[in-house]
Amino acid sequence: MKDLLKLRDLKKHEIIELLNIADQYKYSRKMFGVKRTDDLKGMTLGMIFEKASTRTRVSFEVGMYELGGQALFLSSKDLQIGRGEPIEDTARVLSRYLDGIMIRTFSQEMVEKLAEHASIPIINGLTDYAHPCQVLADLMTIREYKGKLEGLKFAYIGDGNNMANSLIVGCTKVGMKVSIACPKDYYPDADIVKWAEKKGNFTITQNPEEAAKDADVLYTDVWASMGQEGEAEKRKMAFKGYQINKKLMGFAKADAIVLHCLPAHREEEITGEVFEEHADQIFEQAENRLHAQKAVLKVCLGSSPKDDHGYPYEVDEELEEFDLLNGETEEIKDF
Repeated sequence: MKDLLKLRDLKKHEIIELLNIADQYKYSRKMFGVKRTDDLKGMTLGMIFEKASTRTRVSFEVGMYELGGQALFLSSKDLQIGRGEPIEDTARVLSRYLDGIMIRTFSQEMVEKLAEHASIPIINGLTDYAHPCQVLADLMTIREYKGKLEGLKFAYIGDGNNMANSLIVGCTKVGMKVSIACPKDYYPDADIVKWAEKKGNFTITQNPEEAAKDADVLYTDVWASMGQEGEAEKRKMAFKGYQINKKLMGFAKADAIVLHCLPAHREEEITGEVFEEHADQIFEQAENRLHAQKAVLKVCLGSSPKDDHGYPYEVDEELEEFDLLNGETEEIKDF
């Protein structure tokens, strides 16, 4: 895997491998205090930001440091792309300076074009279409709390935005049942919905209670994402009723977990009461951005790390995958 542009580009075993490597980094950090390695020693990651960020910037910057490399923050205001330089030229120039680029921007086309013309790995830190790095952290968190991914029911309530797009793909690829509840005018990308419907175990509805019924995981995001601030009032009206609250939780399984990619607008997409009841899960999810980012950096910029403590995590593509949590193996099924 050279680039991470969107989850649809990855096979199931590639996603599982990233999760396993992320688990290993987290395990080594917490159990053995191993914060810094030489896995990417001497390497430099350029981080292009056209959209502001808290978790993306900090997790990638700390992640590169802990892997022995360094990260450069590159605001679009400080680069020539902010003054009209073609992305093709930026890609070819930066490829001669850096070992990899993470970009957080608006257009998926820009990320794809950057990857086409760069000779170094490109990582999608977020676009209006997809947020693959966040979903890797989400899947990591779900597996930590539930002990598995296969067969779980995942329910997303709210805006059919980039998070919904990537969650549909990621959860489907690892064998989860996916149910999405959105207002009709705010459905996820039509091509992704069509793809998921062909895969099976996917439903989309305008009824949040139907989506949440018997769910193992409930997930939501803000109603107005970055760049949509002018639509905030209109969206509040459209999404009335698409809130994760105590009533909706009553339709999910009693031990259901709640996740939110943050930042959260309490009393809009989620009540403060439900948020605080599930805060441990939500902030573990936020922490897992660091570990998942490190896995992505290692796989894209380097090779899979070796474990000095006998903690199994690697995937043999031709044979089997190892479940970190219960030590069981299963035949790979490519979705």
